[in-house]
Amino acid sequence: MGEIDDAIERADREAFTREPPKTLPARINYLLKQLGTAKAVAAELGVTADSVNRYRRGARKNPPKDIAAKIDAAVRSRWQPRVRKRRRKQAASAGGITVETRARFGYTAPIGTTDDGRFRRLTVHLPAAYAQRLFDARDAGAGDQEMRQIIAEGFKDIYFQDGGSRAMGISDVAINDIDYLDLDF
Repeated sequence: MGEIDDAIERADREAFTREPPKTLPARINYLLKQLGTAKAVAAELGVTADSVNRYRRGARKNPPKDIAAKIDAAVRSRWQPRVRKRRRKQAASAGGITVETRARFGYTAPIGTTDDGRFRRLTVHLPAAYAQRLFDARDAGAGDQEMRQIIAEGFKDIYFQDGGSRAMGISDVAINDIDYLDLDF
């Protein structure tokens, strides 16, 4: 997973209407319901099917920290898919997406102006069309670089060129060296 994929996942989690299961047996039972078999859950977590059944029964109560983190991530990534889908659909059709980041931005500019990349801290609301492109790219399995380019194009249009009212000579905005990136939709 890349930085943008992680940011989309964090934004999705903010939409939960209920908290995911808290106890280990409840989490394992949820994963069993989602994946079907203990073998499939074991493959997802990197443990044996026997261990999955022990966690489910309560015979093993405290998995190692890395396994507990994998269990938590697996449950949260599957939790409330309809809520996530509804929120993404709303962002892609009307609401848009807000991107907050601190990163190095570079761009191609006309001769006589500076195009040296520099760190900027930006919070920019991108229209629904960019949200739609970002979600479509993610669903198609696009890499982090391709999703960065979509956000960079949005920054170029909305922030740098202010919707066509300034800096029309700027082209090819690039986002590099991301310190952090958060999305809200």
